[in-house]
Amino acid sequence: MKAIEKNFRRVTPYVPGEQPKKAGIIKLNTNENPYPPAPGVSRALSGLSDGSDMLRRYPDPGAQELVRALAKACKVKEDQIFPGVGSDDVLAIAFMTFFQSGRPILFPDITYSFYPVWAQLFGIPYRRPALDENFRIRREDYYGENGGVIFPNPNAPTGIGEPLSFIEDILKHNQDTVVIVDEAYVDFGAQSALGLLEKYENLLVVQTFSKSRSLAGMRIGYAAGSPLLIRYMNAVKYSYNSYTLSTAAIRCGVEAVKDEEYFRETTRKIMDTRERTAAGLKELGFAVLPSSANFVFASYPGIPGRQLYEALREGNIYVRHFDEPRIGDYLRITIGTPEEMEKLLSFLASYIGGGRA
Repeated sequence: MKAIEKNFRRVTPYVPGEQPKKAGIIKLNTNENPYPPAPGVSRALSGLSDGSDMLRRYPDPGAQELVRALAKACKVKEDQIFPGVGSDDVLAIAFMTFFQSGRPILFPDITYSFYPVWAQLFGIPYRRPALDENFRIRREDYYGENGGVIFPNPNAPTGIGEPLSFIEDILKHNQDTVVIVDEAYVDFGAQSALGLLEKYENLLVVQTFSKSRSLAGMRIGYAAGSPLLIRYMNAVKYSYNSYTLSTAAIRCGVEAVKDEEYFRETTRKIMDTRERTAAGLKELGFAVLPSSANFVFASYPGIPGRQLYEALREGNIYVRHFDEPRIGDYLRITIGTPEEMEKLLSFLASYIGGGRA
């Protein structure tokens, strides 16, 4: 190690899903939406080339146009919305803002792998209670003293969703710390905790436009919570980066929120395709966890997950594999178009039926 490196921060970074550039692949590895954004998004983007001030001027630091649209959609007040550059930005600010007690925060052992990265980056102690044998969160593991709680609902990468009664039970047992419910995938069949905001000042609900709104490339996320929580998050945000969301992102986000009919149509398509895909995988002999997300988590008895992952990749079908305890034999498979999922099932049928080495 060079002498200068002794003073550098050293962390184990989050590893994002691969973004292959070659043509002709079926990309089912990063939980993107296979359908285009709402039609109004294209109209919003047209302003980029008309000589307007969209690019020349700084954006609105408070993203008030988007905040108004989100507050209306979430049925909360405007001072209960915090917008950010994707839900990852929102969650990182929440970590910095709320998890400062010195007590360990709690999140599951199998969950979104950015949580331990942020905890290490910001010097936050943490514990990871194990999921049960069915890959479900044990609510009683979150009853004791802690510095905060965070978990996705549905969980990732399992896709399993928990009911509102489960979330409220955890809130009742953690009224002196902040509980963050990460709802990146909630629009695909799970129950949102937004309705609990009236009862619990310590609840923060985080959502994203990357999945159900087809805007992963635009980077838009937000949190909904009590005015107290949002005020503290804004103080942290304005302490290091005032201008977060671009004007283009704000306008696109507004158009995406406004078109409820299109949103419902595309999420329903994905859920229908998910159920057909899960049934097809089960027919092939796969074990498939119940999913309320835009992906399925599946394994095949007798074939290691790594082997299946590499075989699919050789066949130009990209899925996600995690080399981690308990889930190393599972694949996380994003739900694409019906045609893409049929090609996936056809490839797997051929491979398992005798084409594999």
